[in-house]
Amino acid sequence: MKLLILTQYYPPETGAPQNRLSELAIRLKKKGVEISVLTAMPNYPKGQIFEFYQGKWFMKEEIQGIPVFRSWIYASQKKGIVPRLLNYFSFVFTAAIFGLKNLGKVDFVLCESPPLFLGLTALWLCFWKRSKLIFNVSDLWPESAEKLGIVSNKTLLSWATFLENYLYKKSALISGQTQGIVEDIRRRHPQKHFVWLRNGVDTSFFNPDQVDGKTWRSENGFSQDDFLFLYAGILGHAQGLEVILKAAARLKEYPHVKFVLVGTGPERQMLEILNSSLGNTQVFFIGSVEKQQMPEIVAASNATVVPLKKLDLFLGAIPSKIFENLAMRKPVFLGVDGEARTLFIDEGKAGWYFEPENDADLALKIKEVIANPDLFIQKGNNGLAYVKAKFEREMIADEFLHELEKIVT
Repeated sequence: MKLLILTQYYPPETGAPQNRLSELAIRLKKKGVEISVLTAMPNYPKGQIFEFYQGKWFMKEEIQGIPVFRSWIYASQKKGIVPRLLNYFSFVFTAAIFGLKNLGKVDFVLCESPPLFLGLTALWLCFWKRSKLIFNVSDLWPESAEKLGIVSNKTLLSWATFLENYLYKKSALISGQTQGIVEDIRRRHPQKHFVWLRNGVDTSFFNPDQVDGKTWRSENGFSQDDFLFLYAGILGHAQGLEVILKAAARLKEYPHVKFVLVGTGPERQMLEILNSSLGNTQVFFIGSVEKQQMPEIVAASNATVVPLKKLDLFLGAIPSKIFENLAMRKPVFLGVDGEARTLFIDEGKAGWYFEPENDADLALKIKEVIANPDLFIQKGNNGLAYVKAKFEREMIADEFLHELEKIVT
């Protein structure tokens, strides 16, 4: 069985799709699937091509035994719709040209969306290579782009909606990162074949019994008595990270309560300005770090904070950063309602829910919990047991391979 993963995002970039797809590729390869990847020159999230890849149009490399083919992409740090579309469509065209010329026949093309427009390249390659399309949806686009105000042009939204539905109709298998995404598409296309290709975690890498965060604490100026609340991920608009800064301002009488934000993104400058205006001294910004450092940083924290904007769109969202923290026995303060709350708070008993964008609620929950540190241990143990039972990457790869075998003929 031969599978091509077509994605704009792949390591050495860091992020949810990068981790999910690379981890899936490694495991499928071990199970006998012939895997290749067609992706862009790495540039996310800074909007700048990584140094090693600059000046190259096409190239091939190998990452953990997986052949990775790369083509040029227009990278820009500008936030407008025109630079964003140039970014998307530049890779749509270069991937189509390079993929047709350099890649052999494959049984399946697994296309990661968003960006939705990459589906055009997937259709092109499927036609010429006589492959079946697997359309993998990690975000319902263009719905999310419209509700977040990223795209407002009605003509563009209409075209995108037409393309979205056409891609679903042409897919042999549709996969989604959340049950909400799967059910949303299933309601519109009940005759199609679906699988929940959920995010997960490698519990052998994020292993709380093999990592000690004390050294990281001391090297970064934190005492062993500090309560560290970690956010690690993209500093973007959808995350609504202002809630953390405003909650910190309500907790100034608790100097041992500190917030660590790891990562970068388009909202970092705004967040730093807001943090300064609030007079916070308990919030610390740390730039992007290598994946290998994350277990130590997570181990150094007491809990993680995972917020999103208060939008109906996010009722089906499951932020991927939850899994690594729970695997390290770190409970979650979850500012996401809907599916994530049902899974990790109600069912998994792995943390505490606070109303999205409600900094007063977050601060109150933190005050209540730090008075009883044993609760961190209890919720942390619950979280580790829960992700091992339902979100282990090896299990997810097995389930996905089983679905592929159903449609391979």
